[in-house]
Amino acid sequence: MSARVLAAAFAYNEREKIRRTLDRHPRDRAYDLLVMDDGSTDGSLDDIDPGVLVLRNAANRGIGYSMKAVFAFALQRGYDILVIQAGNDKDDPLQIPALLAPILEDRADFLQGSRFLPGGEYGNMPAYRVIGTRAVHPWLLSIAAGKRVTESTNGFRAFRTALLRDPRIDWRQEWLDRYELEPYVLMQTIRLGYRHCEVPVSKISPNHELG
Repeated sequence: MSARVLAAAFAYNEREKIRRTLDRHPRDRAYDLLVMDDGSTDGSLDDIDPGVLVLRNAANRGIGYSMKAVFAFALQRGYDILVIQAGNDKDDPLQIPALLAPILEDRADFLQGSRFLPGGEYGNMPAYRVIGTRAVHPWLLSIAAGKRVTESTNGFRAFRTALLRDPRIDWRQEWLDRYELEPYVLMQTIRLGYRHCEVPVSKISPNHELG
């Protein structure tokens, strides 16, 4: 039996960027596509493709809170693999097969997209963010996790939902309602001995005039 895969994009008042994100997904995709709307008020998800699933927060609650809702949805609906991507048109959906392949081939449990591996790409980032995301944060997480990583802040990733059933990865904690959740799950995955690896991806920030 083939694995059931859910790809989830996260958006909060992303205007046309979330629509551009959705339009970049192939129509003959082998996964379900969902948008988690974190209380947007700009109408950005009005009249989108009815084939796209939508979850909504009544008010803005933060990326961690929103991601927890998607985690619970994926578990309740019986998905085997969850793909996470930004809803601001930074991630390339055509790279999702590269994130999924090692999991589908039973070579990994958690695939982290890295813009800093050979073949990866990044753009429109200020210098201080390049330093922080390429050097400082990966160095700190590598020490905490006990394994060298090249990317720790990139949310473009895929993993088996079975990880979310491990009580040692306690993703329901209230303090993980914002940006802490993503590095926490990554760190716990590595520390607990799950098969973690990285694949090169691109992450290009859109032009500022898009918001």
